[in-house]
Amino acid sequence: MPAMRIAVSLLVIRKAMNFGLITCSLLLAQVLFLSAMWVESTQNAGSDDLGTQASKNTDDSLLTLHTAVSEVHLVFVVTDKHGHYVKDLKQEDFKILDDHRPPEKILSFKRETDLPLQLGLLIDISQSVRERFTFEQDEAIAFLQQTLRPKYDQAFVMGFDMTPKVTQDFTDDIAKLEVGIHLLQPGSLTAMYDAVYYSCNKLLKQSQNIPSRRVLILLSDGYDNSSSVTREKVIETAQRAEVSVYTIRTSLTAGGRGQKALETIAEATGGRSYVPTQIAGVANAFTAIQTELRSQYAVSYKPTAFKLDGRYRTIEVQTPNEKGLRIRSRTGYRTAKIGSESDP
Repeated sequence: MPAMRIAVSLLVIRKAMNFGLITCSLLLAQVLFLSAMWVESTQNAGSDDLGTQASKNTDDSLLTLHTAVSEVHLVFVVTDKHGHYVKDLKQEDFKILDDHRPPEKILSFKRETDLPLQLGLLIDISQSVRERFTFEQDEAIAFLQQTLRPKYDQAFVMGFDMTPKVTQDFTDDIAKLEVGIHLLQPGSLTAMYDAVYYSCNKLLKQSQNIPSRRVLILLSDGYDNSSSVTREKVIETAQRAEVSVYTIRTSLTAGGRGQKALETIAEATGGRSYVPTQIAGVANAFTAIQTELRSQYAVSYKPTAFKLDGRYRTIEVQTPNEKGLRIRSRTGYRTAKIGSESDP
């Protein structure tokens, strides 16, 4: 291809010489402009594909994108009025509404899902949690030891004060994760929303050879005084990345803005918020999260009248024939917006 372009350029220049200096100059300028445009487009293509394998053609790329965004993966839990997990329901026991309409097609349904975990452990290391920090580190290690399955699940460790700090990237090696937790050191101010936002994007970019559950466990008092992103942006990003956020409040004083912030994030993403009343309650919260992660339903479906219009679509899961049950799932998601694309 480069040789062909050079040949065409020389031919144009040769013809230009027959039309005089002015005409030649104009044609030369045109050649140089087109060459510059070709170089720029080549460089842009290279930068867009950095770290990834380029698609064979534009149509293939768009097709992959349509396929990815038009299939919704939903993980949810069902409990009775006493808070006990209900694990024996069938697909026909549920009614799913996406944007207030039943899905076009249910692609898969699993009970007590045993999907691999992609888990992020976020630990507040700001000054406000200094007194309980060592205990929280120990309980986080115990949780990973009991929950993570080598060669099956993966986790990363992050501490945050004013900035998020990954001390151990994705691995299934418990020993490395333990070292990562011990490397955390108490800091100063708190940018909790920035840390959750960063972690959701990190989970979203992590490759998935097979379907996985994306989970964040956030240990914090819930107060934020340094973030550049809003709570609403955090929730939107978590929903788009299909991340369930479980929060454990590290402050032993109930109520306040911190607790409300943690509860709002957990509820909107299909997770759960725990508020221990004493320091030993942190261990109980970790145990409860471990149990819930093994007591879930997973469904994949194709939404009805799906469009890449950037609009927020609500999700609701019901059990019409089973009364008195409570279902927790993420409450919706925002679609991507690409030009004026219509249904895939």
